[in-house]
Amino acid sequence: MQIDTEHLHYWMNAVRQSPNPMRTMDAFWQGQLRSKEWLIDCLDEHIHHSVRIDIHGGWVGVLASMIFQSNIPTHYICSVDVDPTCEPIATMMNKMEEQNGRFRAITADMCSVPVSGDVIINTSCEHITQDQYETWLARLPKDSLVVLQSNNYAIPEHVRIAQTLDEFRKQSHLTELWSGSLKTQLYDRWMVIGRNV
Repeated sequence: MQIDTEHLHYWMNAVRQSPNPMRTMDAFWQGQLRSKEWLIDCLDEHIHHSVRIDIHGGWVGVLASMIFQSNIPTHYICSVDVDPTCEPIATMMNKMEEQNGRFRAITADMCSVPVSGDVIINTSCEHITQDQYETWLARLPKDSLVVLQSNNYAIPEHVRIAQTLDEFRKQSHLTELWSGSLKTQLYDRWMVIGRNV
């Protein structure tokens, strides 16, 4: 995967214009970027036509921007995050696509926002309880392709971690197509790709 300089320009503008630039820079930690690149590499094998993607827990929009710059055929991405400070940052991060009508960031609770993607990505599974997750999953379109990530990083804001990949697979309740783990400097990242049936 290559990041082009035009997108990099908007990334830096997003950091500069952020109300908390240091917090926005957390999205660029090595583990964060490696986890997103890993997701894109694995998801690419499951996409065979142009798709609309909903990213729930989209944070500041780095994953969306990386997907747009990947080989995954994507005609639209909607990035959802409950934190209202993320929306303008994510919009700037994906300014080229936003100007072309291919990207939108919205502030909403993933458990209540309308879902219309062919692919639904949730890389924030550790930030919601199991009850919230079940509510979220029940609202997804049947047979949609779902990509989940979590980890075993025990910090206060992580309310539902999984100690092992098998534990995360059991939490996920998907018809699994693929699962795996990625070792980072601070934690193990788990990923499950499957169908909501």
